[in-house]
Amino acid sequence: MKLLVIILSILSAFFANLEKKTLQSDFVVAVDEGQQGMAHYPGSVTMKGKLFTLTAAGIHAAYDGQTMYSYSEETEELTLTNPTEEELAESNPLLFAKAVADVCTVTEKANKDGSQTIITLVPEDAEQVGVDRFVLKVRNSDLMPLQLEVKEGKKVTTLKLNNPKWVSEKPTFTIEPDETTFVNDLRF
Repeated sequence: MKLLVIILSILSAFFANLEKKTLQSDFVVAVDEGQQGMAHYPGSVTMKGKLFTLTAAGIHAAYDGQTMYSYSEETEELTLTNPTEEELAESNPLLFAKAVADVCTVTEKANKDGSQTIITLVPEDAEQVGVDRFVLKVRNSDLMPLQLEVKEGKKVTTLKLNNPKWVSEKPTFTIEPDETTFVNDLRF
């Protein structure tokens, strides 16, 4: 029972840290679909609680707590929506982990030198949740996320954060269109 309390306190402390501090990092997403090969996508993210900005593969996304902004460089179109909690979780793997933590078996394992903790979330009903496993690697000294892995059947998506840091700047979690941008406002 003591181990369970420690695990939950590590996971809870990580999520509490993410609510209070702003995370900023470049990243690479690797998607391994088995025989179909692996694709890599570089990007960057800034996040505080549920609020975030994300840039990857020609898409700029942001969520300000109410509106989701999605800008496509290719089409020069900005789409505005009011996302559901499920849509937010689908767009941000850290929010996904937070959303499913309550319906998962949570385990943790320290790395060899004890500097990192690997937190594994396995849904009690993987079919309902939509994933088989979620693994979060956290640096213990500052509860910094270093890597996330999501396994869905034969597909494994790995997000590796490069030089993540907690920043004191107060970013804007919106995307402002310029005069050439087509705005598709789907908010209700």
